[in-house]
Formats: sequence, structure tokens, C-alpha cells
Amino acid sequence: MKAISGTNLEQAKSHNRRVVIEAIRTSGPLSRAALAKLTALSTQTVSNIVEELEGAKLLKAEAPQKIARGQPITPYSINPDGAYSIGLELERNHAVGVLTDLSGRVRARVERAVDRPTPAEAMPILAGIAEELQRSFRFDRARLLGVGIAMPGRYAAEGVTSLSPVTLPGWQGFPVARELAGLVGVPVLVENDATAAAIGERLYGVARGLSSFVYLFLGRGIGAGMFLDGHLYKGSRSNAGEIGHMIVVPNGQACQCGKRGCLDRYVSLGSAYEYLNVQDPEQYAPETLDTLIEQATGRIDAWAKAAAEPMRQTIDFLELAFDPQTIVLGGSMPSSLLQRLARRSEPLHTPVNPGAERSLPRIMIGATGKDTAILGAAALPIFSETNPQFDVLQKPLG
Repeated sequence: MKAISGTNLEQAKSHNRRVVIEAIRTSGPLSRAALAKLTALSTQTVSNIVEELEGAKLLKAEAPQKIARGQPITPYSINPDGAYSIGLELERNHAVGVLTDLSGRVRARVERAVDRPTPAEAMPILAGIAEELQRSFRFDRARLLGVGIAMPGRYAAEGVTSLSPVTLPGWQGFPVARELAGLVGVPVLVENDATAAAIGERLYGVARGLSSFVYLFLGRGIGAGMFLDGHLYKGSRSNAGEIGHMIVVPNGQACQCGKRGCLDRYVSLGSAYEYLNVQDPEQYAPETLDTLIEQATGRIDAWAKAAAEPMRQTIDFLELAFDPQTIVLGGSMPSSLLQRLARRSEPLHTPVNPGAERSLPRIMIGATGKDTAILGAAALPIFSETNPQFDVLQKPLG
């Protein structure tokens, strides 16, 4: 058993700064007194942190507000221009980049067509997109926190650790973050699309302020990103959330992973395309695929009917295993399909505590639509710099 060490003063200061930013981000403009009450920090500690963050232009003072007694109070809010980040998304047929400010607002966007790029082909393309984004919007480059990139697959520090059926060829073991950082000159963070989307949804979407939720990313496959008690949960080998290969139909349809009856084969966008007889979606423009989905009502209804029970089983499992506040559906799947799948999945299986009062629905649709992964990628550097990291307060020795 590893011993647990305490934390040094600088780690505690860093954590407290993140706590203050998180409180304002989730609650809106707050005065110093309100921050002290909400965070359980002393008034002096809050005052020092607010002064420091205002000096760094991460917070800005709003107009003073009169109160019934005493001096007017000054609320503080997040300064959108206090920091920027770049998000990149690489798929088989396109690469996209966005520049966002600290509030999550997109300030610039660049898209490039690609054709199943290898790492050697993709790195200069991604670096070029990052450079063009910086040229297209004038800002202080010293305020660029870094670059985030979302890709199918699971990631650790050494690169891709596991592959999904839609992962690009030649990427396993490739150190994406290290190689791209060498080209763009700022830190690079890499995440799978489901985890990146969960982070984006927590910062800017329907999960804003929630401590425990599961984000189901429905695209060509299906994966999950999870926040548990305020922590991003990735598992011991960064493979948490690979629910696409959970068996939901024993001896069911064959899956590329070698098993039969995997969730991917019933609930993903890839399974919906099979009902539309779309063999290679990459041959179609996105608008054409959307039109096909809108026109093929009968086939899509048949898909939703077949997907409903596997989805109910999945939600039942996730609720029993992790007890989230809600489960968010999102990803590259069109919103119309997400809505139809959610409706078809009702009624859900009876929860373990059916009499408990709920403040949120058991299923919610994500707010960021088809841009979920790219906005999540852009959120990675901001999340890394501003989200409270409780692990710095208790670190294993040795």
C-alpha cells in the first residue's frame, strides 16, 4: 500500500485558485463575500485570489451593486479575453480547428479535407490549421493556453492505447501530443472524443455545474465520458468508458472486436446507416446524409425500435454502477436521431430508488450538437488550467 503525502503550499494555492474560478464559472458573477461563503475559504484568502486573478485578466469586475446595508458589493465574472485555446478534431475525411475564448465562444474556425491520413501526413495539416486560426483572429498569443485534440480511440501519455473500429490507420502508439507540441510551440492535450465531449459539456453545456454524470458519445461507434464526484474518471489504463463493446444481445450481431451482440452494433450511428443501406458514409456529404435520415422515416423508426432495449439496458447499467445525476446523449449523431432514440427508450427500467425526488431528467440531450467533439477538444486546455484538481492535495509517495 502506498503512503499518502500532504501537499505543499503552492499546490494548495493553485487548487484554491481553481476552486474560485470554478465557483464563478458555474454560478455566474459573485462577490468576494459570496465566494468565501460558497468555497469555505477565508475572506482574506478569497480577496488575495481575486486580486491575483483580476491582475492576470482571468476575472473582471462588474458594476458595483447596492445592497440594503453597508457598502456596495462588486461581483466578479470570467473574462472571456483572459485566455484562449485551440481545439482540433481529426476524422477520416476531414480535419477541423476552432479558436475559443475562456467563455467557450468560438472566435475562428478552419476546416480541411483529408483522406485517412497517417500521422506523418496529419501532423503538418493540424499544425497548419492551428497557425491559421491564430492569424485569423487578433489576440495576445501569450494568452493561448494550448491545443486540445479529440480523436477516436483511447489515449495515455505514450499515445493511442486502444483502437475503435473507426480509428485511423497507423496511429497506435504514436505520441500525438509530443509530436504536435513540437510543431505548434504550445502544450497539446489529446483525448478520445467521448471524454473531450464530456469536458466540453461540463464547462459550457447542459452538464454545467454537475458533479456526477455520464456522457454517451454516439457516432460511428459509442463511447462514454464520465465525471464522478467532480472528478474526470478515466480508469487505471485510460480505458474507462469503452461501453461500445459491452454485450447487450447475447449471441447477437458479430462485432469487429470479435465478440457478438456488442452495443456498437445496435445503438451507434453506424448501425443506423446499416438500416439506410449506406455502406460507406464517407462517400456522402453531411447534408446528403441528413437528408437521407429525414426522408427514410420508416427505416429510422425500425432502427430506433431495435436500439431502444439495448439503450435501456445501458442506461440501467450506468445508473446502477455509477449513480450519476443524469446521462447526457450527444456526439456526431444528428440531433433528430438522438431525440428519437431518447423517446423510444422510454419508459426506462425502474431505478433502484424509484421514490427518490429528482431535480434532473434521467436522460438529457447535449447542448453542443455535431460540434461536440471539437468544442470539447478546445475545452481541454481550459479545463486543465481551471478545473480543481483534488489529486494535487493528496499525492502518493514513491
